[in-house]
Amino acid sequence: MIIGMLNAAAAGNCVSKEDFTSALPELRLGLLNAQFDLASADFPVVVIIAGDDRVGANALVNRLNEWLDSRYLTTQVFSEVGEEARQRPDAWRLWTSLPPKGRMALWVGGLMRMVRAHLDGEVDRTEVDRWAKHLRSTQRMLLADGALLLKYYLHTPAATQRRRMKRAKRSGDEAWRYDERDWTMAKSLDQAIPTIEMVLADTSVSGAPWTIIEGTDARYRDLSVARSILGSLQTRLQGLPSAAAPTPSEFFVDPDQQATVLAHVDLSRTQGAKRYRRLLEDLQARLHLLADEARRRDVATVLAFEGWDAAGKGGAIRRLTAALEAGDYRVHAVAAPTEEERRYHYLWRFWRDVPRDGRIAIYDRTWYGRVLVERVEGFATPAEWQRGFDEILDFEQQLVEHGTYLAKFWIHISAEEQLARFGAREETSYKRHKITEEDYRNREKWDAYVQAVDQMVIRTSTVGAPWHIISGNDKRNARVEVLAHVVDGLEQRLG
Repeated sequence: MIIGMLNAAAAGNCVSKEDFTSALPELRLGLLNAQFDLASADFPVVVIIAGDDRVGANALVNRLNEWLDSRYLTTQVFSEVGEEARQRPDAWRLWTSLPPKGRMALWVGGLMRMVRAHLDGEVDRTEVDRWAKHLRSTQRMLLADGALLLKYYLHTPAATQRRRMKRAKRSGDEAWRYDERDWTMAKSLDQAIPTIEMVLADTSVSGAPWTIIEGTDARYRDLSVARSILGSLQTRLQGLPSAAAPTPSEFFVDPDQQATVLAHVDLSRTQGAKRYRRLLEDLQARLHLLADEARRRDVATVLAFEGWDAAGKGGAIRRLTAALEAGDYRVHAVAAPTEEERRYHYLWRFWRDVPRDGRIAIYDRTWYGRVLVERVEGFATPAEWQRGFDEILDFEQQLVEHGTYLAKFWIHISAEEQLARFGAREETSYKRHKITEEDYRNREKWDAYVQAVDQMVIRTSTVGAPWHIISGNDKRNARVEVLAHVVDGLEQRLG
């Protein structure tokens, strides 16, 4: 429980100059050695620094950058939200600032911006709760993936901050470090403490609690944080978990659960050539107008495509993009993660490509690989793919809450139709490259994939991010079904 801890932390701790100087050589050597060992480890480290003492936090960050090796360290300051970030969900800045495995990142600020916005009446408690919920979810995802998260809140009593600023103003020494933000914080800090403590409590999770550090004495502050970082890092490098990693077993599904989503798809649906051409032209014309309106109104669109090999995802996507302005969309052909991408949480590469407002992202295979191919082929452990359902739901909920139109498609075909298409590809020179031995091998696991798809649809279909199961044995039918769903969905989103 964090409530009341800020005032309790103001105990007058201090470190003498002699003790500080004496401790420094061993501490700095330990930090550098730990960083060197981290470089070959399979986990990243994120050090989060927040506080009501802005100048003190800046001084601490500068000190850590001095003591640590900058080649293995990045610093990200989350100050005011820029235009690039404003056009995406809040967590986009966090995910795109993640360090890879073997590296460390300092994340500075951000928390007090939400506190101030709440105190000023810019956001209500519901908005704070939503923000904190996604921040907790993000932390749990990173912890479960192996990340070491260390969080420090620097607290300096308001009276101490005012004395410092008045002294600096009188003497002229370092007065340039302070501005109106610092005077405002010092004046309102005592009244803000309950809100700060509420936000700290709301953003704490098992495995990544906030550590309150008294900031009155700079030497005490810097040594305390540096020693804590070193101790946690050394413990983890020795193979010991720094805290219990979250295992949300209450969200796990029975791997043997039987579902019948795909069994009820009518694969006999067809479109005659003449009707198909008429529908295609009409739907593409409507989509073009809707995409223009979405761009003008800054509404982003994410279209996610999954389906069997040779199901026709590419053909459906090409009929979509034929109706769009070339500069408005980007198609992401998702393959197995690269060596670099494997150094991050699996959602990182999808957060990286989230479209800005008014633009369209189309994914040819998606983040659902975690609960499909990685599950069936054994690339993810049962705990990893089971967590994936809730991690994906949180990711998609943030897109929808930001205002993004999100639609997901599974293009379904029969095993017999797939085999026929494989044969046709082998006989077509410009399609032959699409067929591999792995495609045929995957057919042996058809039933396992059916079970995985059924459970995926049941667990992750929501009002804001529905699954559309497309009858794909007839390619023309699949294409107009996809277009019709996108047009209807955009019309509803745009009102």
